[in-house]
Amino acid sequence: QVFPSQDPLDRADFNAVEYINALFPTEQSLANIDEVVNKIRLKIRRLDDNIRTVVRGQTNVGQDGRQALEEAQKAIQQLFGKIKDIKDKAEKSEQMVKEITRDIKQLDHAKRHLTTSITTLNHLHMLAGGVDSLEAMTRRRQYGEVANLLQGVVNVLEHFNKYMGIPQIRQLSERVKAAQNELGQQILADFEEAFPSQGTKRTGGPSNVLRDACLVANVLDPRIKQEIIKKFIKQHLSEYLVLFQENQDVAWLDKIDRRYAWIKRQLVDYEEKYGRMFPAEWCMTERIAVEFCHVTRAELSKIMRTRAKEIEVKLLLFAIQRTTNFEGLLAKRFSGCTLADGTVKKPEVPPPSTNPFLEDEAGPEADEIVMEKSDTDKPKKPKVPDNPFHGIVSKCFEPHLYVYIESQDKNLGELIDRFVADFKAQGPPKPNVDEGGAVLPSCADLFVYYKKCMVQCSQLSTGEPMIALTTIFQKYLREYAWKILSGNLPKTTSSSGGLTITSLLKEKEGSEVAKFTLEELCLICSILSTAEYCLATTQQLEEKLKEKVDASLMERINLTGEMDTFSVVISNSIQLLVQDLDAACDPALTAMSKMQWQNVEHVGDQSPYVTSVILHIKQNVPIIRDNLASTRKYFTQFCIKFANSFIPKFINHLFKCKPISMVGAEQLLLDTHSLKMVLLDLPSIGSQVVRKAPASYTKIVVKGMTRAEMILKVVMAPHEPPVVFVDNYIKLLADCSTDTFQKILDMKGLKRSEQSSMLDLFRLRLPAPPPGGDGAGSLSLGAPTPEQESSRIRKLEKLIKKRL
Repeated sequence: QVFPSQDPLDRADFNAVEYINALFPTEQSLANIDEVVNKIRLKIRRLDDNIRTVVRGQTNVGQDGRQALEEAQKAIQQLFGKIKDIKDKAEKSEQMVKEITRDIKQLDHAKRHLTTSITTLNHLHMLAGGVDSLEAMTRRRQYGEVANLLQGVVNVLEHFNKYMGIPQIRQLSERVKAAQNELGQQILADFEEAFPSQGTKRTGGPSNVLRDACLVANVLDPRIKQEIIKKFIKQHLSEYLVLFQENQDVAWLDKIDRRYAWIKRQLVDYEEKYGRMFPAEWCMTERIAVEFCHVTRAELSKIMRTRAKEIEVKLLLFAIQRTTNFEGLLAKRFSGCTLADGTVKKPEVPPPSTNPFLEDEAGPEADEIVMEKSDTDKPKKPKVPDNPFHGIVSKCFEPHLYVYIESQDKNLGELIDRFVADFKAQGPPKPNVDEGGAVLPSCADLFVYYKKCMVQCSQLSTGEPMIALTTIFQKYLREYAWKILSGNLPKTTSSSGGLTITSLLKEKEGSEVAKFTLEELCLICSILSTAEYCLATTQQLEEKLKEKVDASLMERINLTGEMDTFSVVISNSIQLLVQDLDAACDPALTAMSKMQWQNVEHVGDQSPYVTSVILHIKQNVPIIRDNLASTRKYFTQFCIKFANSFIPKFINHLFKCKPISMVGAEQLLLDTHSLKMVLLDLPSIGSQVVRKAPASYTKIVVKGMTRAEMILKVVMAPHEPPVVFVDNYIKLLADCSTDTFQKILDMKGLKRSEQSSMLDLFRLRLPAPPPGGDGAGSLSLGAPTPEQESSRIRKLEKLIKKRL
């Protein structure tokens, strides 16, 4: 199909029968058949005309095409000829340009070579004349002119490096080297004459000759400059070695100030007499000071090794303080640019001295705030690292810092003894509900002292002495935990006596049952808060010690054992609080188990033992909560531990209530629900601000007390028929233990014969044991949902109200 067409005759799937049927759909349409036939004939005729026209047109196309092809071939031949002519002309032009520029290129090369030759000859003339002048000036000691000339000669000689194969050039180079060597030896001789090693300093001022000689030394081999500096400084400090010999009184540490006063005078004297003789970039004043520091460190190390037994803490700290002050003075006066030439190793500079604990002694709260915001103190840290002279002299005191460490050991021992004496004299902290459990002030004093020791020691050394100090810190952290915290916890030896007063419950459910007084409860909470503060502060102390000590010694600082000790104190304190409340509730539970539950005739309000338990809870828990207000997580731990202790004990006493009548079981169920509500409200009981109990605590209470309710519901269920009773027991308690089932039967008061048959049936009806074992099954609750349980409890309460 060449052109698109809507005519049915042009379609590829043309069907003649369908086309005719479309033209004549009915018999009536056959009436105009002649008209249709005429139209088709007309169409055929037009198609024949078109075909004829096209065929005639095609006969001329072939002839025209051949003619056009011949014309195109002729045009291509003409174009090829023109291109060839252009190429020939271009080659001729190129040849012509080469001939024109050949002479110009030769002239350009000649000019370049001539310029180079003239420049080289000029340099050679300058070099030859310069060498002659240099040798003459050297003999006449005209160092001022030599300094400028020598630098120029050396620069010119660099241009002849590629011509060293020429004998004359090599000879000039050797003459320059010889002149340099002669200059060096001559200048050294001049300085030796001006400042003889065995004599004293020259009395007169420095000559201009020596000043110019220093400028020449800058151009010569650097070893000449170093030799001049070394000899001058050695001669300048020779008097110091004589005045402060080891056998002189002024050499000992108590007169260390005189050493530093001497060097200050010498530096002033040098500036006045020789300040202009040496170039400023030589930093001679700083070099003298640095060499003095090296000599002083060696001399002090030697004399301290000889008289080590005479070193006392106050004397050592005095010497260190004066020395560090002198090092600070050097840092203000000099830049430290010459230290790279010396033997001082900058990596030995101690880490920054931060303030990890207290900025003041306002108390533990302020201490803790500063500890938590230690990052904000970091801008204050770069004081020591900014001093490049830190340790240049004071490093010699490091081997003797054991005297300081022993002193701190003694001081900390006395501090702990004073804490113990103060606690005995002042007694436990007074209960103050408004402020909560106060942290013992002694722990703040201890960490303030630790901070001072750590900062002071880090300024003295960041090596082994810091490790020794850390060991001392560990020792007295443990002693504080044992003597001050654990040693002052109320004793629990009377706990057994507290369990024998169950008879008091029958006459009076009063506070006499409580084992600890208000003061004792506050003391336990205070010790717990103190231990928690010490735990957090010890962790930060470890981090700060690691920041200050050398990187290679960081792994040796580990205060985990001390943190564990404080964790044990916290755990023991919580356990004491739990035992106290637990023991106070014991008489009430004992009274519950001794009641005659089979004789209860009607269900009333909650039983007296429930009132007693609630009374003890309301007495103890608000005090503990208020005193642990600052350590909320440990109050939550106390609640969880009490629930884990009280609920199993309550269930055990529940099993002792036997036999139980139906009414007695209803009364017990009501009591159990009352206890459950009180326990759920335990964290916020007696508080004006009601907080939602933690989910972890609520889960424990609901799980444990729901089990107690299920036990009573099983007891309330009729034991006939036995199969229904056993299935109901398995469904409600999901406890596969025969001991628990035996206790349920005892509570119902069944006879032994009935119990035996019931136990046999129970064993038969038991489901297959789960893979986790019996223990896991006994704790799981196949109980109804809490919503169903609450609705049942409400029905039971309505029933009780109706009976009343």
